Amino acid sequence: MGAVVVVGAQWGDEGKGKIVDIYSQNADVIVRYAGGANAGHTLVVDGQKIVFHLIPSGALNPRTVCVLGQGTVIDPAVLVTELAELKKRNLFSADRFVISDRAHVVLPHHVLVDSLRDARKGSLGTTKRGIGPAYEDKAARRGVRVGDLLSRTKLEAKLDQNLEGWQPVIEALGGTMPVRAEIVERYLELGREISAMVGDAARCVQDGISSSKRVLLEGAQGAMLDIDSGTYPFVTSSATVAGGACTGSGIGPTAISAVVGITKAYATRVGAGPFPTEMHGDLGEALREAGGEFGATTGRPRRCGWLDIPALRQATRINGLSGLAIMKVDVLTGMEEIKVCVAYEQNGRRIEDLPYDDLESVTPIYESFPGWEEPVNECKALHELPKNALRYVCAIEDMVACKAWLVSVGADREQTIVVRDPWTAR
Repeated sequence: MGAVVVVGAQWGDEGKGKIVDIYSQNADVIVRYAGGANAGHTLVVDGQKIVFHLIPSGALNPRTVCVLGQGTVIDPAVLVTELAELKKRNLFSADRFVISDRAHVVLPHHVLVDSLRDARKGSLGTTKRGIGPAYEDKAARRGVRVGDLLSRTKLEAKLDQNLEGWQPVIEALGGTMPVRAEIVERYLELGREISAMVGDAARCVQDGISSSKRVLLEGAQGAMLDIDSGTYPFVTSSATVAGGACTGSGIGPTAISAVVGITKAYATRVGAGPFPTEMHGDLGEALREAGGEFGATTGRPRRCGWLDIPALRQATRINGLSGLAIMKVDVLTGMEEIKVCVAYEQNGRRIEDLPYDDLESVTPIYESFPGWEEPVNECKALHELPKNALRYVCAIEDMVACKAWLVSVGADREQTIVVRDPWTAR
């Protein structure tokens, strides 16, 4: 039995947390393979809202093993806080968690640099969690890794090299260098707190696959924020697509059996960057309020717009999606007309795909669909959806040539139409 990958098929915030929580009810191993505490996965279980930033969303299932893979960047202070929350819920035991010793560490000066850069004119609008600078260190081969937190000698040597590289940047940005000794002592302490969970995460994942366990690989952000395939430079610092699941978890591509792409029934984006279908005025505000579109990590209001089919079609292609999970269909209830961007106009010609750049110069070409008034929250099968809601879901499937494996009709775990099991679908 191969691993199943869950990826965001838009600009992030698609509702991956809910899907991972649902799939994790049948999973044995759940892996975060990219990103860091810039991701916020919101779960609603029995009306109670729970937000994770680093820990895999499937941690609420007490029988699953939760893995933080080598492709993540880990802020150990955030991790320890989230583990403490699980302890309060009696959901923590050290043998349930594996933290890759190869994963890179987010340090205090990463957060400082991120904040200083974000305050400058023309910033990208990051979460200011230090994610980009941590990945910069990884690429520059001067990063501190989780395994280094278990040795004073290694941590001090790596930290000296790291601080030397950042000093001119911090000074140029007008910041104050952190105190080396304070970082050493604090991070050694954090290392001791997580030491029992640190190990070879890639071996853990591979062993799970080899023994026919159900392994779920959980992405962060979305395909349009991928460092290579996204709307560069308004992207994140890691590989958010399904290919990144292999490098980020330490397994080969033949270990993947299915990829599920998460998309809202409309579109949202947080931070700066082109967003062709963005709504402005009362309609956009109404959609934001109805969908609760505020960032789980930052609380920032999300920009809202109509569904963008060229972007979703690209996400389907670059991820090799096996199926779609269409989220927040319930939020569109009550709208008289629902628009979908089916193509763009650029320089007087129609284009079907995302351009290399200049996405801000395109004009969406819309197709309209009739809305529905009937509530969808209690629907348990596709045929129970209102006629126009079902027509809308089917149109999305047709336009991107990918079937819906799941449709979300409300925030709670139970308000979900599961069409196919990702581990058995072929």
